[in-house]
Amino acid sequence: QVQLVESGGGLVQAGGSLRLSCAASGRTFSNYAMGWFRQAPGKEREFVAGISWGGAGTYYPDSVKGRFTISRDNAKNTVYLQMTSLKPEDTAVYYCAAKRGNAYYSETGFASWGQGTQVTVSS
Repeated sequence: QVQLVESGGGLVQAGGSLRLSCAASGRTFSNYAMGWFRQAPGKEREFVAGISWGGAGTYYPDSVKGRFTISRDNAKNTVYLQMTSLKPEDTAVYYCAAKRGNAYYSETGFASWGQGTQVTVSS
């Protein structure tokens, strides 16, 4: 298992930007596909971004495509989520997750999770 710690959440106005970070430790980070999920109160968890081992492959659902960008720095054992043009409906707790294998485009199989960071977008 890899241990994950998110940071960077906060309160932002609609149209603004935030960058979330997720620091990993415990295992060889580059062996893991990484993902970001979010969950708003009363809603199901949503997979919002995935990235391959080396970072060349990325996935986004239509709800965030063109606004969110996932990236990773394997030398720093860190994955990022750059969020722009934020909307009130992006308000949620955002979680970083890791899984063995390289199916970064699939929301299943993520076995390691961070504690989450709150993102609140005001209108």
